[in-house]
Order: sequence, then structure tokens, then C-alpha cells
Amino acid sequence: MPHLPESHVEERSPLREMATVAAPAVIGMVSFSLMQFVDRLLCAKLINPEALAAAGNGGIASWVPGAIMMGTLGVINTYVSQNLGAGKPERGAAYAWAGLWIGAAVWLVFLLPYAWLFPSVFAAMRDTLGLDAVSPHVHNMESDYGRIMLLGMIFTLTARSLGHYFYGMHKPKVVMFATIAGNIVNIGASVIFMLWAKSMGPVTDPDIARLALRGAAFGTLLGLMVEAAIPAILFLSRSYNDRFGTRAQWRPSFSHMRDILRIGWPGGIMFGNEMVCWWIFMGGFVASFDHGSAYTTHGTAGWITHQYLMLSFMPAVGISIATTAIVGKCIGAGRQDLVPKRTWLAVRLTMTYMGICALCFVLLGKQLVGFFISPEVPPEQAQEILRLARVMLLCAATFQLFDGLAITLSGALRGAGDTVWPGIATIVLSWTLIVGGGWLMVNYAPQLESFGPWIAASAYIVALSFMLLFRFRKGHWKNIKILSPLAGEGHEGGIPALASNPGGPAELSMAPGLDIPQPEPQPDPRPDPARN
Repeated sequence: MPHLPESHVEERSPLREMATVAAPAVIGMVSFSLMQFVDRLLCAKLINPEALAAAGNGGIASWVPGAIMMGTLGVINTYVSQNLGAGKPERGAAYAWAGLWIGAAVWLVFLLPYAWLFPSVFAAMRDTLGLDAVSPHVHNMESDYGRIMLLGMIFTLTARSLGHYFYGMHKPKVVMFATIAGNIVNIGASVIFMLWAKSMGPVTDPDIARLALRGAAFGTLLGLMVEAAIPAILFLSRSYNDRFGTRAQWRPSFSHMRDILRIGWPGGIMFGNEMVCWWIFMGGFVASFDHGSAYTTHGTAGWITHQYLMLSFMPAVGISIATTAIVGKCIGAGRQDLVPKRTWLAVRLTMTYMGICALCFVLLGKQLVGFFISPEVPPEQAQEILRLARVMLLCAATFQLFDGLAITLSGALRGAGDTVWPGIATIVLSWTLIVGGGWLMVNYAPQLESFGPWIAASAYIVALSFMLLFRFRKGHWKNIKILSPLAGEGHEGGIPALASNPGGPAELSMAPGLDIPQPEPQPDPRPDPARN
């Protein structure tokens, strides 16, 4: 890349740079959230409200161990983007392979046994917290859904490992197209499976409802397979192998795995811990208020609210992923001065979007909730779900701006390799406020019903946003170095020399996003013997 003067960087539109990387990531996250949204909507419309609650509880419980891995694998983006910024993009493929090997091992050793124990885990959680159990019918359905999701978690982990590689390479459109294709397959397959189940009998029959929910889960499984296959095909293509040695680096490299685990474990613990706390919150605290009731209303209302929360925060996650890639590339190129500017731009974009979502929750709550309620639902159950979910949406509206701030700053800190402090802060606050505060609300303020735990969860998000803001402004991330001058050279198997890629800054021209200046070749100060 030719040398660009410092002023040129400032003259270019940072918004345009951010949009180049963030837009496909946001579209991909929107598509992913729509996959979950449509699944839950189909459950509510084609089956019943109990199926919606069961799919939500089973889905989040199955995500708990997978979330730990997905949070850990997020630093693949950091390593790949920093190597890209340093002019060594060929070093990124080894981190993608390391993520694939880690994911496969965890799935085989931990997730498959967890699927077998899944029903017992649910019962133990509720018993430990002294919470009332859900109905046996709902328990069976949530167990079925979660088990199928765990069996397909290998495809999810594969898609995330390769997705973060392409994000780090500033090729987010690959992930976007993969997610959209997976979404289309999921919707089509789920509808076919669920309608086939309904043709067997009425969904008022518990066995038919259970069969239909399994169909929804298998539809999602097929969608995840497609989402993993598309980036895998491109990653292993001849073009990428010629430029970046993507096939040549397939052998397990324990040093690359160690790199990922070394700075990725806090993010994994952070993400997994949050999923545990939200699982306890939704499947324990909120669901407990349905005990002894003729209908599942609190759990259904909570999961309706959660679907709209996904539509609000998943685009923010897309901006956060882009922020990680941009911050990592800035730091890899030695331009730490650009990090705050790009981060605050991302914060403004995220908070603007989530502020609009908050207004929709307040002004359109009745319409949003009613979209999930089938005409076949008994009127008294429908009215109670509407009442509960509208208030829950108001709670969600109060923390939207704070959630946007926390999500974006977390991505910026991850791009700089600052993962330990945010991870510890998240663990402490989530167990103190979501779990501790939720338990206190259930036991000492039961008159607030399930709104009590929602108040505690809102307090958690507000507190976390201020903690991450404090961390970013203190600037400790400026002193973190995760790449050595010879990063990747000493790993097992080595990094192959690629004839088509000299590893120099010129290769950065293939990656959109940042226009970071590279240093001009300097003249050799030593005297030329030919002139003597």
C-alpha cells in the first residue's frame, strides 16, 4: 500500500470506514436474531404458548456451555485483525484452525454428555434455588429442544470460529451471506416439520405439541449446518489457500490454541456466565411464577420480550464485532490514536439504534406482544400474557442505551486484548444483581411478580455499562501487547511461505475498512561502496 500522509487518515470519513465493516456484520446478526425470532414465533403461532416458553428455556440452557466456547473463540477476530494490520494476514488461518480443533474437542468431551444429562440439570437448578417446577409437559419439551440444539452445537462452533476469521480479515460479507442462507433453510425446514407434526393430530395433544417442537429444533439444526458450510467452503478454497495457506495449517497447533485460551478465557467465562445467569433468570425466577397456574403466562411473556430484545441487541453485537476488528487492525498497524475515535463512533451508532428500539418498546408494546399471540389462545391467557409482556418491554426500554454502551465498549476492549478485567466485572455484577437481586425479588417482593427479577436484571446492565466505560477511559488497553514481533513464526508446523502473498502491507488492499498508512521505505544510511 502506498504511503498516505497522516492528514489523509483524518480526512477520510470514519463513518464510511465503520459502515464498510459493520454493515455486513449487523446484517448477519440481524439474520441470526431473526432465525431465533421466527423459531419462537412459529412455536407460538403453530403450536401454543407453552411451546414458546419451552423452546426459550431449552434453547438458553443449551447455550450455556456453548456460550463459554463462543466467547472464548471471539478472540480469533483479535488475532486475525491485528496480524492483518501488521501486514501478516497469512498468520490468521492458524488461529481459525485452532478454534475449530478446540470447538470439536469441547463438543465431543463436554457437550454430548451434557445433552444426555440435560433434563436432570434443569431439575437440579430449580431445586437448588428453591423454585417451583414447571409442568411436566413443558419440562419434557424444553429438554427435547435443548438436547437437539446441543447435538448441533458442533456446527455452531464451526460457524463462529470461521466467522471470526472472516471478521478479522475484514471480510464480513462472507458471514452475512452464510447467516442469511442458514436463516432461509431454517425457516423453510421448520415450517415443513412443524406442519407435518400438526397433520398427525391437534396440538392440544401434548405428544403432538412435543413432536412439533422437535421439528422446529431440527429445522434450526439444518440452518446451522448451512451457516457453517458456506464459510468452510470459502476458507478451504484454492484462492484462500494460495494467498493465506488455509489448508496447509490444518494440523493441531497447541501454541495457537494456547494463544486463544490465554486471552480468550475471560471472554468465554464472561459470555458463558451471563448465559448461566440469564438461564436462571428466565428458566428459574420468571418461570416459577407459573407454578400452580392453569396457563404458562409469565414464562411466555418473558420469552416474547426476549425475542424483541434480541432484535435490539444483536445488531449492536454486529457493530461490536466490527469494532473489535477495526480496533485490532488499528493496534496492529501501530495507530492507537485512532482507537478512541472509532470506538466512540461505534458507540454513537449503537446507542442511536437502541434508543429507537426503546421508543418502539414504549409506544408499540401492545402491537409487538399481540404479534406473538395466536387467535386460538384462550382469551384469559392471551390477556394475561399481554399485560405481563407490555410491562416487561417497559423494563427493557429503560436499559437499552446502557446495553448499547456496554456491548460496544466490550468489543473495543476485546480488540485491544483487554479481556480479563471486563470478564471479572461481568461475573461479579451478574451474580450479584441478576441472580442475587432476582432471588431477593422472588422471595421478598413476590407482589411484584416476575417484574421483580426484571428490575434486578435492568440494574445489572446499567451497572455493567458504567464499569466498562470506566475501564475504557482509564486506557489500560494501551499497554496490552498480544503479538510479538515474530508472532506465529515459532508455532508448531510453522507458517508456510506463500508465493502469492509476500506478507507485506500490499496485501491489506484486499481488505476493506480502514485506510491505515504504512511506512515508506527509508533510504539505507550506510555509504554505498560503489560510490567510493
